[in-house]
Amino acid sequence: MGVKDRQSGQKTILRQQILDAARDILVREGHGGLSMRKVAERIDYSPTAIYLHFKNRDDLVFCVCEQLTAGLVRELQQVADRNSDPLIALRKGLRRYVEFGLKHPQQYQATFGISQPERMSMQAFGLLARLVGECVKQKKLAKVDVHAASCALWAGIHGITSLLIVMPNFYWGNPDKVVDQVIATLIDGLRARR
Repeated sequence: MGVKDRQSGQKTILRQQILDAARDILVREGHGGLSMRKVAERIDYSPTAIYLHFKNRDDLVFCVCEQLTAGLVRELQQVADRNSDPLIALRKGLRRYVEFGLKHPQQYQATFGISQPERMSMQAFGLLARLVGECVKQKKLAKVDVHAASCALWAGIHGITSLLIVMPNFYWGNPDKVVDQVIATLIDGLRARR
């Protein structure tokens, strides 16, 4: 391995260490608790080293959230791949979306609080729209505007995910039942439309 290859490998490792440290701070302290100085202290580098990899704090947060979204897309794709019935895949995918958001609440909130969350969400939304389109094609859902229906599903599922994160002390009863009811209501509404 040449010097350039070794240096490139070291840069890649350092970049990932920065992202890991930023993700950990984001999870523990929230979006407001993340700073370039804290990340530098966590990995025992100078703040200048962080700026060699990321323009600013927003760029760092964006990259952390981009990794989170990539993980969500992978999980949703696995659900779709494991279920040949698109309606079952849709239900399970919506459930997985909520579970993923609740497993990563600080990152989830940061993802939708940064300047361009739509850029990161397009892959997940595209997968959702493909499942809705396949459900319509197979007549498992009524003939609906696939884009509008996908937007409505996403709005509903994002809404319950966000509420469960920001209002953990609200009396939800059994949160799993609430999530199941939201999913059933959203999908049944699309099945009933004529």
